Amino acid sequence: MATPQPASTQRDARIDALLSRAPVLPVLRIDRIEDAVPLARTLVDAGLSVLEVTLRSDIALEAIRRIVDSVPGACVGAGTVLDATQLAAVARAGAAFAISPGATDALYDAATTAALPWIPAVATASDVMRGIDRGYRRFKFFPAEAAGGVVALRAFAGPFADVLFCPTGGIDADNAPGYLRLSNVITVGGSWMAPADAIAAGDWTRIGAMARACLALSR
Repeated sequence: MATPQPASTQRDARIDALLSRAPVLPVLRIDRIEDAVPLARTLVDAGLSVLEVTLRSDIALEAIRRIVDSVPGACVGAGTVLDATQLAAVARAGAAFAISPGATDALYDAATTAALPWIPAVATASDVMRGIDRGYRRFKFFPAEAAGGVVALRAFAGPFADVLFCPTGGIDADNAPGYLRLSNVITVGGSWMAPADAIAAGDWTRIGAMARACLALSR
């Protein structure tokens, strides 16, 4: 009989399976509901199947629902989750995971019974240690460039050898490879492949080309 895995180990495995699909996690703000499905379909068709839809617009939850219902192959997560109420709401909307720009005790508590894996954000070694105390080994590193970037994450690798990060914030096609070469980075988050002007114009061809280029980013 297999030995049951601790909940934290199972959570890490679920997060790893999601974030390791591609070198880049698109971080999306969707302001018009009619853009949700074509944007998601463009990114999925280009090879970026795991998407983060941020709760930065009034239609974000509906955008998540529509993508889940209408875009086969899309794995949709919710970003900018700030409290337990939002964590529950994104789960009801069908999100496969949730990400926050920081972490609070209330969110750590709510995540213990949440129906989806939650990824807290850290910016300092103390933040990482607090997360470890709560059983976490997978974090968003935010805001990545402002919080020390590649140099900070390289320093984290020593004391936190079993921790993996998804750096987000100030990352683009030029500096992403430097992050991806780090052994403690599982993927990077960014929005450069879906610029606001291209979304507004419905320029899915341009977005698709930029998304395909993300797959070529080297470790």
